[in-house]
Amino acid sequence: MNLPPHLSIQNHHLMIDGCDTVELAFDYGTPLYVTDETRIRDNFRGYVAALSAHYSHIRVLYAAKANGNLNIIKILAEEGAGADVFSSGELHMALLAGMKPEHLLFNGSSKTEADHRLAVEKGVRVSLDSLDELAQLDRIAGEAGKVAQISFRVNPAIDVPTHPKIATGLATSKFGIPAAEIADAYAAALACKNVVPVGIHCHIGSQILEIEPFAKEAQVMMEVVEELHRMGVKFKFIDLGGGLGVAYDHHGPDAPSFASYANAVMPVCTSVLGRLGISPEIWIEPGRSMVCDSTVLLTKVNSVKKAHKTFVNVDAGFNLLIRPAMYDSYHEVLVANRADEKPAGTYTVTGPICETGDILAHDRELPDVVASDLIAVLDAGAYGYSMASQYNGRGRCAEVLVRKGQAELMRRAETIADLMANLVTPSWLS
Repeated sequence: MNLPPHLSIQNHHLMIDGCDTVELAFDYGTPLYVTDETRIRDNFRGYVAALSAHYSHIRVLYAAKANGNLNIIKILAEEGAGADVFSSGELHMALLAGMKPEHLLFNGSSKTEADHRLAVEKGVRVSLDSLDELAQLDRIAGEAGKVAQISFRVNPAIDVPTHPKIATGLATSKFGIPAAEIADAYAAALACKNVVPVGIHCHIGSQILEIEPFAKEAQVMMEVVEELHRMGVKFKFIDLGGGLGVAYDHHGPDAPSFASYANAVMPVCTSVLGRLGISPEIWIEPGRSMVCDSTVLLTKVNSVKKAHKTFVNVDAGFNLLIRPAMYDSYHEVLVANRADEKPAGTYTVTGPICETGDILAHDRELPDVVASDLIAVLDAGAYGYSMASQYNGRGRCAEVLVRKGQAELMRRAETIADLMANLVTPSWLS
Protein backbone atom coordinates (compact mmCIF):
# COMPACT_ATOMS: atom_id res chain seq x y z
CA MET A 1 0.00 0.00 0.00
CA ASN A 2 1.30 3.46 -0.93
CA LEU A 3 0.75 5.75 2.06
CA PRO A 4 0.65 9.53 1.56
CA PRO A 5 3.55 11.48 3.11
CA HIS A 6 1.72 12.52 6.28
CA LEU A 7 1.00 8.88 7.19
CA SER A 8 3.73 6.49 8.28
CA ILE A 9 4.32 3.33 10.31
CA GLN A 10 6.49 3.36 13.43
CA ASN A 11 6.85 0.52 15.93
CA HIS A 12 4.08 -1.31 14.04
CA HIS A 13 1.59 1.55 14.61
CA LEU A 14 0.02 3.86 12.05
CA MET A 15 1.18 7.43 12.58
CA ILE A 16 -0.42 10.64 11.31
CA ASP A 17 1.81 13.72 11.28
CA GLY A 18 3.86 12.40 14.18
CA CYS A 19 0.92 11.20 16.29
CA ASP A 20 0.36 7.55 17.12
CA THR A 21 -3.18 6.55 16.11
CA VAL A 22 -3.27 3.82 18.74
CA GLU A 23 -2.52 6.34 21.48
CA LEU A 24 -5.09 8.73 20.05
CA ALA A 25 -7.75 6.00 20.17
CA PHE A 26 -6.83 5.26 23.77
CA ASP A 27 -6.87 8.93 24.80
CA TYR A 28 -10.07 10.01 23.02
CA GLY A 29 -11.98 6.77 22.51
CA THR A 30 -13.42 5.30 19.35
CA PRO A 31 -14.86 5.83 16.87
CA LEU A 32 -12.65 8.85 16.21
CA TYR A 33 -11.94 11.13 13.28
CA VAL A 34 -8.33 12.36 13.20
CA THR A 35 -7.39 15.23 10.88
CA ASP A 36 -3.93 16.49 9.94
CA GLU A 37 -3.85 20.30 9.80
CA THR A 38 -0.57 20.43 7.88
CA ARG A 39 -1.93 18.25 5.09
CA ILE A 40 -4.86 20.62 4.54
CA ARG A 41 -2.54 23.61 4.36
CA ASP A 42 -0.26 21.78 1.93
CA ASN A 43 -3.19 20.87 -0.32
CA PHE A 44 -4.38 24.47 -0.40
CA ARG A 45 -0.93 25.79 -1.18
CA GLY A 46 -0.52 23.20 -3.90
CA TYR A 47 -3.62 24.47 -5.65
CA VAL A 48 -2.55 28.10 -5.34
CA ALA A 49 0.93 27.41 -6.71
CA ALA A 50 -0.38 25.39 -9.66
CA LEU A 51 -2.94 28.01 -10.69
CA SER A 52 -0.71 31.03 -10.05
CA ALA A 53 1.90 29.63 -12.41
CA HIS A 54 -0.52 30.54 -15.23
CA TYR A 55 -2.40 33.61 -13.98
CA SER A 56 -2.01 36.01 -11.08
CA HIS A 57 -5.68 36.68 -10.32
CA ILE A 58 -6.85 33.43 -8.78
CA ARG A 59 -9.00 32.58 -5.77
CA VAL A 60 -9.48 29.17 -4.17
CA LEU A 61 -12.91 28.75 -2.57
CA TYR A 62 -13.25 25.75 -0.28
CA ALA A 63 -16.39 23.67 -0.86
CA ALA A 64 -17.59 23.80 2.74
CA LYS A 65 -19.99 20.89 2.27
CA ALA A 66 -17.05 18.48 2.14
CA ASN A 67 -16.20 19.01 5.81
CA GLY A 68 -17.90 21.78 7.74
CA ASN A 69 -15.90 21.68 10.97
CA LEU A 70 -15.32 25.32 11.94
CA ASN A 71 -11.68 24.64 12.76
CA ILE A 72 -10.99 23.32 9.28
CA ILE A 73 -12.65 26.37 7.76
CA LYS A 74 -10.51 28.56 10.05
CA ILE A 75 -7.35 26.83 8.82
CA LEU A 76 -8.29 27.57 5.23
CA ALA A 77 -9.32 31.14 6.09
CA GLU A 78 -5.83 31.68 7.53
CA GLU A 79 -4.43 30.50 4.20
CA GLY A 80 -6.53 33.07 2.31
CA ALA A 81 -9.29 30.80 1.05
CA GLY A 82 -12.85 31.76 0.36
CA ALA A 83 -15.73 29.30 0.38
CA ASP A 84 -18.49 27.88 -1.75
CA VAL A 85 -21.43 27.70 0.67
CA PHE A 86 -24.68 25.84 0.13
CA SER A 87 -26.77 27.01 3.08
CA SER A 88 -27.19 29.82 5.56
CA GLY A 89 -25.45 27.60 8.10
CA GLU A 90 -22.36 27.20 5.94
CA LEU A 91 -22.39 30.94 5.22
CA HIS A 92 -22.44 31.76 8.94
CA MET A 93 -19.61 29.28 9.58
CA ALA A 94 -17.44 30.77 6.84
CA LEU A 95 -17.89 34.30 8.18
CA LEU A 96 -17.29 33.13 11.75
CA ALA A 97 -14.06 31.49 10.56
CA GLY A 98 -12.85 34.86 9.28
CA MET A 99 -13.51 34.59 5.55
CA LYS A 100 -14.36 37.81 3.75
CA PRO A 101 -17.91 38.13 2.37
CA GLU A 102 -16.59 38.99 -1.08
CA HIS A 103 -14.69 35.70 -1.10
CA LEU A 104 -17.85 33.63 -0.62
CA LEU A 105 -20.33 32.35 -3.19
CA PHE A 106 -23.78 31.22 -2.05
CA ASN A 107 -24.60 28.31 -4.34
CA GLY A 108 -27.64 26.03 -4.63
CA SER A 109 -30.70 25.33 -6.72
CA SER A 110 -33.33 25.75 -3.98
CA LYS A 111 -32.53 28.67 -1.69
CA THR A 112 -35.10 30.06 0.71
CA GLU A 113 -36.12 33.68 1.09
CA ALA A 114 -34.19 33.70 4.37
CA ASP A 115 -31.09 32.50 2.49
CA HIS A 116 -31.39 35.39 0.04
CA ARG A 117 -31.96 37.94 2.78
CA LEU A 118 -28.89 36.74 4.66
CA ALA A 119 -26.71 36.91 1.55
CA VAL A 120 -27.90 40.46 0.83
CA GLU A 121 -27.41 41.52 4.45
CA LYS A 122 -23.85 40.15 4.60
CA GLY A 123 -22.80 41.29 1.13
CA VAL A 124 -22.21 37.75 -0.13
CA ARG A 125 -22.44 37.06 -3.85
CA VAL A 126 -25.12 34.64 -4.96
CA SER A 127 -24.95 32.01 -7.71
CA LEU A 128 -28.45 32.00 -9.20
CA ASP A 129 -29.96 28.85 -10.62
CA SER A 130 -33.11 30.12 -12.36
CA LEU A 131 -34.95 33.21 -13.58
CA ASP A 132 -37.46 32.67 -10.78
CA GLU A 133 -34.63 33.00 -8.27
CA LEU A 134 -33.40 36.15 -10.05
CA ALA A 135 -36.79 37.81 -9.62
CA GLN A 136 -36.94 36.84 -5.94
CA LEU A 137 -33.45 38.15 -5.18
CA ASP A 138 -34.07 41.39 -7.07
CA ARG A 139 -37.16 42.01 -4.95
CA ILE A 140 -35.43 41.13 -1.67
CA ALA A 141 -32.39 43.31 -2.44
CA GLY A 142 -34.69 46.18 -3.34
CA GLU A 143 -36.57 45.84 -0.05
CA ALA A 144 -33.23 46.01 1.75
CA GLY A 145 -32.12 49.05 -0.24
CA LYS A 146 -29.09 47.19 -1.58
CA VAL A 147 -27.73 45.87 -4.86
CA ALA A 148 -26.87 42.17 -4.88
CA GLN A 149 -23.92 40.91 -6.90
CA ILE A 150 -24.71 37.66 -8.69
CA SER A 151 -23.59 35.03 -11.11
CA PHE A 152 -25.62 32.37 -12.85
CA ARG A 153 -24.71 28.71 -12.70
CA VAL A 154 -24.20 27.30 -16.17
CA ASN A 155 -25.16 23.73 -17.02
CA PRO A 156 -22.60 22.76 -19.69
CA ALA A 157 -24.21 19.37 -20.49
CA ILE A 158 -20.93 17.49 -20.02
CA ASP A 159 -20.89 13.78 -19.23
CA VAL A 160 -18.21 12.97 -16.66
CA PRO A 161 -16.69 9.69 -15.43
CA THR A 162 -18.02 9.58 -11.88
CA HIS A 163 -20.93 8.19 -9.87
CA PRO A 164 -24.21 9.46 -11.39
CA LYS A 165 -25.36 10.83 -8.03
CA ILE A 166 -22.45 13.29 -7.98
CA ALA A 167 -22.38 14.22 -11.68
CA THR A 168 -23.78 17.76 -11.59
CA GLY A 169 -23.09 19.06 -15.11
CA LEU A 170 -25.18 16.58 -17.07
CA ALA A 171 -27.91 17.88 -19.37
CA THR A 172 -30.39 16.10 -17.07
CA SER A 173 -28.97 17.56 -13.83
CA LYS A 174 -31.13 19.67 -11.52
CA PHE A 175 -28.37 22.28 -11.36
CA GLY A 176 -27.81 25.32 -13.52
CA ILE A 177 -29.17 26.96 -16.66
CA PRO A 178 -28.33 25.36 -20.03
CA ALA A 179 -25.42 27.11 -21.75
CA ALA A 180 -27.60 27.81 -24.79
CA GLU A 181 -30.04 29.78 -22.61
CA ILE A 182 -27.59 31.57 -20.34
CA ALA A 183 -27.38 34.77 -22.42
CA ASP A 184 -31.11 35.37 -21.91
CA ALA A 185 -30.64 34.97 -18.16
CA TYR A 186 -27.87 37.58 -18.10
CA ALA A 187 -29.94 39.93 -20.26
CA ALA A 188 -32.70 39.68 -17.64
CA ALA A 189 -30.20 40.35 -14.85
CA LEU A 190 -28.79 43.39 -16.64
CA ALA A 191 -32.33 44.79 -16.77
CA CYS A 192 -32.84 44.43 -13.00
CA LYS A 193 -32.62 47.43 -10.67
CA ASN A 194 -31.32 45.68 -7.56
CA VAL A 195 -29.09 42.96 -9.00
CA VAL A 196 -25.86 43.25 -10.97
CA PRO A 197 -24.16 40.29 -12.69
CA VAL A 198 -20.42 40.20 -11.88
CA GLY A 199 -19.51 36.56 -12.45
CA ILE A 200 -20.32 33.20 -13.93
CA HIS A 201 -20.31 29.80 -12.25
CA CYS A 202 -20.15 26.14 -13.23
CA HIS A 203 -19.61 22.80 -11.52
CA ILE A 204 -19.58 19.50 -13.39
CA GLY A 205 -19.37 16.93 -10.61
CA SER A 206 -17.26 15.33 -7.92
CA GLN A 207 -14.58 12.63 -7.72
CA ILE A 208 -13.49 13.09 -11.36
CA LEU A 209 -10.21 11.33 -12.08
CA GLU A 210 -9.72 12.48 -15.66
CA ILE A 211 -8.56 15.94 -16.70
CA GLU A 212 -10.27 16.16 -20.09
CA PRO A 213 -13.78 17.00 -18.71
CA PHE A 214 -12.37 20.02 -16.88
CA ALA A 215 -10.73 21.30 -20.04
CA LYS A 216 -14.01 20.84 -21.91
CA GLU A 217 -15.88 22.69 -19.17
CA ALA A 218 -13.40 25.58 -19.35
CA GLN A 219 -13.91 25.76 -23.12
CA VAL A 220 -17.70 25.95 -22.75
CA MET A 221 -17.41 28.55 -20.00
CA MET A 222 -15.04 30.81 -21.91
CA GLU A 223 -17.24 30.72 -25.00
CA VAL A 224 -20.10 31.92 -22.79
CA VAL A 225 -17.87 34.55 -21.17
CA GLU A 226 -16.96 35.92 -24.58
CA GLU A 227 -20.62 36.22 -25.56
CA LEU A 228 -21.61 37.85 -22.28
CA HIS A 229 -18.70 40.29 -22.46
CA ARG A 230 -20.06 41.52 -25.79
CA MET A 231 -23.44 42.00 -24.07
CA GLY A 232 -21.87 44.30 -21.50
CA VAL A 233 -21.37 42.01 -18.51
CA LYS A 234 -18.38 43.25 -16.49
CA PHE A 235 -16.81 40.18 -14.93
CA LYS A 236 -15.20 40.23 -11.50
CA PHE A 237 -14.88 36.45 -11.32
CA ILE A 238 -15.21 33.26 -13.35
CA ASP A 239 -15.87 30.24 -11.14
CA LEU A 240 -14.91 26.89 -12.68
CA GLY A 241 -16.18 24.88 -9.71
CA GLY A 242 -14.38 21.88 -8.26
CA GLY A 243 -14.58 18.13 -8.63
CA LEU A 244 -10.99 16.93 -8.91
CA GLY A 245 -10.94 13.42 -7.50
CA VAL A 246 -8.64 11.59 -5.12
CA ALA A 247 -7.12 8.11 -5.32
CA TYR A 248 -8.98 6.13 -2.65
CA ASP A 249 -7.28 2.93 -3.83
CA HIS A 250 -3.70 3.21 -2.60
CA HIS A 251 -2.64 0.20 -4.62
CA GLY A 252 -3.52 1.86 -7.92
CA PRO A 253 -2.50 4.93 -9.91
CA ASP A 254 -2.35 8.39 -8.39
CA ALA A 255 -5.07 10.96 -8.97
CA PRO A 256 -4.34 13.82 -11.37
CA SER A 257 -2.07 16.41 -9.79
CA PHE A 258 -3.03 20.01 -9.08
CA ALA A 259 -0.50 21.01 -11.74
CA SER A 260 -2.06 18.77 -14.38
CA TYR A 261 -5.45 20.27 -13.62
CA ALA A 262 -4.11 23.82 -13.88
CA ASN A 263 -2.19 23.02 -17.06
CA ALA A 264 -5.40 21.83 -18.69
CA VAL A 265 -7.83 24.57 -17.72
CA MET A 266 -5.85 27.75 -17.22
CA PRO A 267 -4.49 28.21 -20.78
CA VAL A 268 -8.08 27.91 -22.07
CA CYS A 269 -9.11 30.75 -19.77
CA THR A 270 -6.11 33.02 -20.16
CA SER A 271 -6.16 32.91 -23.96
CA VAL A 272 -9.74 34.21 -24.06
CA LEU A 273 -9.21 36.75 -21.29
CA GLY A 274 -6.14 38.07 -23.09
CA ARG A 275 -8.06 38.45 -26.31
CA LEU A 276 -10.88 40.29 -24.51
CA GLY A 277 -8.46 42.47 -22.57
CA ILE A 278 -10.03 41.72 -19.18
CA SER A 279 -8.57 40.23 -16.00
CA PRO A 280 -11.28 38.94 -13.63
CA GLU A 281 -10.36 36.51 -10.88
CA ILE A 282 -10.46 32.82 -11.76
CA TRP A 283 -12.14 30.92 -8.95
CA ILE A 284 -12.15 27.21 -8.27
CA GLU A 285 -13.95 25.46 -5.43
CA PRO A 286 -12.29 22.18 -4.42
CA GLY A 287 -13.62 20.24 -1.46
CA ARG A 288 -12.76 16.55 -1.57
CA SER A 289 -9.24 17.06 -2.93
CA MET A 290 -8.59 19.68 -0.25
CA VAL A 291 -9.47 17.66 2.85
CA CYS A 292 -10.09 14.01 1.98
CA ASP A 293 -6.63 12.55 2.55
CA SER A 294 -6.07 14.67 5.66
CA THR A 295 -8.23 12.43 7.83
CA VAL A 296 -8.48 8.87 9.08
CA LEU A 297 -11.42 7.29 10.88
CA LEU A 298 -10.32 5.06 13.76
CA THR A 299 -12.71 2.31 14.80
CA LYS A 300 -12.31 -0.49 17.35
CA VAL A 301 -12.97 -4.14 16.57
CA ASN A 302 -15.84 -5.41 18.73
CA SER A 303 -15.78 -8.99 17.47
CA VAL A 304 -14.78 -11.25 14.59
CA LYS A 305 -17.31 -13.67 13.15
CA LYS A 306 -16.75 -16.47 10.65
CA ALA A 307 -19.79 -17.22 8.49
CA HIS A 308 -19.97 -17.41 4.69
CA LYS A 309 -17.11 -14.92 4.99
CA THR A 310 -15.18 -13.51 7.94
CA PHE A 311 -16.74 -10.35 9.32
CA VAL A 312 -14.83 -7.79 11.38
CA ASN A 313 -17.47 -6.00 13.45
CA VAL A 314 -16.36 -2.48 14.39
CA ASP A 315 -17.88 0.41 16.34
CA ALA A 316 -18.20 2.80 13.34
CA GLY A 317 -20.78 2.29 10.62
CA PHE A 318 -22.58 4.24 7.97
CA ASN A 319 -23.89 6.51 10.71
CA LEU A 320 -20.36 8.01 10.62
CA LEU A 321 -19.15 7.21 7.08
CA ILE A 322 -22.03 6.70 4.66
CA ARG A 323 -20.04 6.80 1.42
CA PRO A 324 -19.50 3.02 1.06
CA ALA A 325 -23.20 2.32 1.63
CA MET A 326 -24.48 5.25 -0.45
CA TYR A 327 -22.07 5.22 -3.40
CA ASP A 328 -20.43 1.77 -3.15
CA SER A 329 -17.27 3.76 -2.46
CA TYR A 330 -13.89 2.24 -1.75
CA HIS A 331 -11.76 3.21 1.25
CA GLU A 332 -8.48 1.61 2.22
CA VAL A 333 -8.50 0.00 5.66
CA LEU A 334 -5.63 -1.30 7.74
CA VAL A 335 -5.05 -2.62 11.25
CA ALA A 336 -3.58 0.47 12.86
CA ASN A 337 -1.98 -1.32 15.82
CA ARG A 338 -0.27 -3.85 13.53
CA ALA A 339 0.07 -1.74 10.43
CA ASP A 340 3.16 -3.44 8.98
CA GLU A 341 2.06 -7.06 9.46
CA LYS A 342 1.50 -9.19 6.38
CA PRO A 343 -2.05 -10.25 5.46
CA ALA A 344 -3.28 -13.47 7.02
CA GLY A 345 -6.79 -13.66 5.56
CA THR A 346 -9.67 -11.97 3.82
CA TYR A 347 -12.03 -9.90 5.95
CA THR A 348 -15.14 -7.76 5.46
CA VAL A 349 -15.33 -4.78 7.82
CA THR A 350 -18.89 -4.14 9.03
CA GLY A 351 -20.46 -1.55 11.30
CA PRO A 352 -22.95 -1.73 14.19
CA ILE A 353 -25.99 -0.42 12.28
CA CYS A 354 -29.06 -2.63 11.80
CA GLU A 355 -28.78 -2.55 7.99
CA THR A 356 -27.33 -5.22 5.73
CA GLY A 357 -25.62 -2.47 3.75
CA ASP A 358 -23.60 -1.29 6.75
CA ILE A 359 -20.28 -2.43 5.32
CA LEU A 360 -17.20 -0.20 5.34
CA ALA A 361 -14.93 -2.49 3.34
CA HIS A 362 -15.55 -5.70 1.40
CA ASP A 363 -13.11 -8.61 1.20
CA ARG A 364 -9.84 -7.01 2.31
CA GLU A 365 -6.52 -8.77 2.89
CA LEU A 366 -5.58 -8.00 6.49
CA PRO A 367 -3.47 -9.46 9.31
CA ASP A 368 -5.14 -11.93 11.66
CA VAL A 369 -7.76 -9.58 13.13
CA VAL A 370 -8.96 -10.06 16.71
CA ALA A 371 -11.32 -8.23 19.06
CA SER A 372 -9.88 -4.93 20.41
CA ASP A 373 -7.72 -4.35 17.32
CA LEU A 374 -7.91 -0.86 15.83
CA ILE A 375 -8.99 -0.39 12.22
CA ALA A 376 -8.04 2.80 10.37
CA VAL A 377 -10.23 3.87 7.47
CA LEU A 378 -8.16 6.15 5.23
CA ASP A 379 -9.22 9.21 3.22
CA ALA A 380 -12.20 9.99 5.43
CA GLY A 381 -11.89 13.78 5.54
CA ALA A 382 -14.47 14.56 2.86
CA TYR A 383 -18.17 13.69 3.19
CA GLY A 384 -17.47 11.70 6.34
CA TYR A 385 -18.49 13.59 9.46
CA SER A 386 -20.33 16.14 7.32
CA MET A 387 -22.80 13.42 6.22
CA ALA A 388 -22.93 11.63 9.58
CA SER A 389 -26.18 11.01 11.47
CA GLN A 390 -27.59 9.83 14.79
CA TYR A 391 -29.23 6.77 13.24
CA ASN A 392 -29.92 3.88 15.63
CA GLY A 393 -29.60 6.35 18.52
CA ARG A 394 -25.84 6.60 18.12
CA GLY A 395 -24.20 9.93 18.83
CA ARG A 396 -21.67 11.26 16.37
CA CYS A 397 -18.07 10.67 17.36
CA ALA A 398 -15.30 13.04 18.41
CA GLU A 399 -12.91 14.78 16.02
CA VAL A 400 -9.26 15.43 16.82
CA LEU A 401 -6.87 17.81 15.05
CA VAL A 402 -3.18 16.95 14.88
CA ARG A 403 -0.20 19.08 13.92
CA LYS A 404 3.43 17.97 13.99
CA GLY A 405 3.04 15.56 16.89
CA GLN A 406 0.44 17.59 18.81
CA ALA A 407 -3.18 16.50 19.16
CA GLU A 408 -6.22 18.30 20.53
CA LEU A 409 -9.96 17.80 20.43
CA MET A 410 -11.81 19.91 17.85
CA ARG A 411 -15.26 18.38 18.41
CA ARG A 412 -16.34 16.28 21.38
CA ALA A 413 -18.33 13.09 20.98
CA GLU A 414 -22.09 13.40 21.34
CA THR A 415 -23.79 11.99 24.44
CA ILE A 416 -27.26 10.62 25.16
CA ALA A 417 -28.12 14.11 26.40
CA ASP A 418 -27.22 15.48 22.96
CA LEU A 419 -29.57 13.00 21.35
CA MET A 420 -32.39 14.32 23.54
CA ALA A 421 -31.45 18.03 23.55
CA ASN A 422 -33.80 19.21 20.80
CA LEU A 423 -36.83 17.15 21.79
CA VAL A 424 -39.96 18.90 23.02
CA THR A 425 -42.85 16.99 24.60
CA PRO A 426 -46.36 17.93 23.38
CA SER A 427 -48.71 18.85 26.24
CA TRP A 428 -50.91 15.78 25.82
CA LEU A 429 -47.92 13.48 26.39
CA SER A 430 -46.69 15.18 29.56
